Amino acid sequence: MPEPTPERPRVSSGAVFVDDDGRILLVDPTYKEFWNLPGGAVDAGETPRQACVREVREELGLDPPIGALLVVAWTPGKLFFVFDGGTLAASQRDAIVLSPGELAAHAFVDAERARALLAPALWPLMFEVLQARAGGTTRYLELS
Repeated sequence: MPEPTPERPRVSSGAVFVDDDGRILLVDPTYKEFWNLPGGAVDAGETPRQACVREVREELGLDPPIGALLVVAWTPGKLFFVFDGGTLAASQRDAIVLSPGELAAHAFVDAERARALLAPALWPLMFEVLQARAGGTTRYLELS
């Protein structure tokens, strides 16, 4: 895959999942300071949806249906696709198996706690994801 440049950003794809109480699933990557949504890099030859499905399977050990595209966000050097993963039933939440060595933990958190756990630069993206999910819309953002 070519190196990312301003003309060719890295592309990542992920999903927002919630529990029965509307809390957001975040994961704690072992290789980053901050928590994140489940997801990761889109590989060569993969669509963003395919990457999202693969990453959720790899990171959480789950194969839930991936719903509508909620947000496409451009930042310098990166393009994010975030899909609606829907509400995970108790049996699905209990079946989560984290990718060893990649994820240290997972938690369902409210928006206030999510804001504290995410990198400050990612909160505007998460805010838009939550707004898009609540409104049943898709949003495009350019974040600096």
